[in-house]
Amino acid sequence: METPAHDDLPTPAQRALDTLAVNAEDHDALDTLAHSDVLVPVPDDAAEAADPAMIALPVLERPDGDPVVPVFTSEGELTGLLPTVSRYRVVPLGALASQWPEDNLSLAIDGSSAHALTLTSEGVRTLLARPAG
Repeated sequence: METPAHDDLPTPAQRALDTLAVNAEDHDALDTLAHSDVLVPVPDDAAEAADPAMIALPVLERPDGDPVVPVFTSEGELTGLLPTVSRYRVVPLGALASQWPEDNLSLAIDGSSAHALTLTSEGVRTLLARPAG
């Protein structure tokens, strides 16, 4: 598959992450991010869910031992950090955040990039959860 030349341009979600790296309180950037679609990796050994509306969150362990769910703003970001993952689901970040578990589960967006953002469980629910529009 040929990659279009414009694929190297930042997505709106990536531009929002760049803005948040400078100003974590930027409400427009948070709103853009919450309304963006993200790619949620699906492990190759994962079974298909009986309910297509349900999504199994891939949980990795950070070096400090805390659990984190990686999501990505583009295929390039996903393959840069998880090159062996061949499947993913596209999910609106705000919808994912509105159903975020209450336990100590963080969210890492584009974890290996210069604009990476990691939020605590509370941060995911309070900053990114948006009503479906």
